[in-house]
Amino acid sequence: MYIWQHPDWPNWQFDLGTLVVPLASVRHAQGRLLGRMEALGFKLRDETWLQTLTQDVIKTSQIEGELLDSDQVRSSLARRLGMAIGALAPVDRNVDGIVDVMLDATQGYAHPLTRDRLFGWHGALFPTGRSGLHAINVATWRNDSGGPMQVISGPFGKEQVHYEAPPAGSIDAEMDRFLNWFNQDDVLVPERIDPVIKAALAHLWFVTIHPFDDGNGRLARAIGDMALARSEQTPQRFYSLSAQIQQERASYYDVLEQTQRGGLDITEWLTWFLACLERAIAGAELTLESVMTKARFWERFARYGINERQVKLLNKLLDGFEGKLTTSKWATIAKCSQDTAYRDILGLMELGALVKAEGGGRSTSYELAR
Repeated sequence: MYIWQHPDWPNWQFDLGTLVVPLASVRHAQGRLLGRMEALGFKLRDETWLQTLTQDVIKTSQIEGELLDSDQVRSSLARRLGMAIGALAPVDRNVDGIVDVMLDATQGYAHPLTRDRLFGWHGALFPTGRSGLHAINVATWRNDSGGPMQVISGPFGKEQVHYEAPPAGSIDAEMDRFLNWFNQDDVLVPERIDPVIKAALAHLWFVTIHPFDDGNGRLARAIGDMALARSEQTPQRFYSLSAQIQQERASYYDVLEQTQRGGLDITEWLTWFLACLERAIAGAELTLESVMTKARFWERFARYGINERQVKLLNKLLDGFEGKLTTSKWATIAKCSQDTAYRDILGLMELGALVKAEGGGRSTSYELAR
């Protein structure tokens, strides 16, 4: 029996006594992080915000197996937020789509969540009307024309069904009930639910209904982020829950499957969500340290005549360049000759910004000076 097949669905139950301590810890962590961000200048706060949003968009897509280009995501976000970050990369439609969804969810957190808004989000995720090679119903509820909506893994002929969603005929009623609950003013509710608990419950409830042919996970996380923005009363995001879920992907799917196959007591899911959220907030310290390191670096070297190619590659190193930076990689990324790349590198070594990496090997590589 799936959770939605219980006679009392969706009368959710949970043990508030079990959640009091982890909820208080999360709320304290939220407050501390927001306090730290308020103490920063506008420039550093905006850079932290941009870096967090970039990570959030990349990771929520990566959970679904879609790999996005970080430069495109950052450029798309900067355009929409009106931030000056230098030269902007050309952006694919699918990148703009997920960026639009995430920004609309968090920037417009105070506005009601409606079916039209959800249809707009879904259309933005799938601008071509296809998921991969397959045509899907876009900006409308699924119709189950190909059979019941199931979450499946495993090779062809040995598939394992992890979950089966409610039938398509019930989606209108299910989503009306969900949206009415999500949009109600909890201040007026006698037994008010904490907004963070509401974020966890909204994520679970939406992904359990699974109202679309595809994209349900990304939309569930966007709805969760929208509820978290309401809990903090700010559109600025300084931590990425999606990045933390990506790190804990196996346990995320395990607890989700157990909950969807269990009864209406969802204490275990809420406990896991709160712990994951607290780890995400703690992970924001790494983002903040990265931004501070970058700021200190440019305070030191901004007065020198560094060209656009050098700025681009230095920023890639500061943001965490994957692999080793060689002359040939420099030339490819900067779209210049290897001779020009070598001159760029030598100039930065003379300034003390770059050094040769240890190890060497067949190709000399370079890294930021410590």
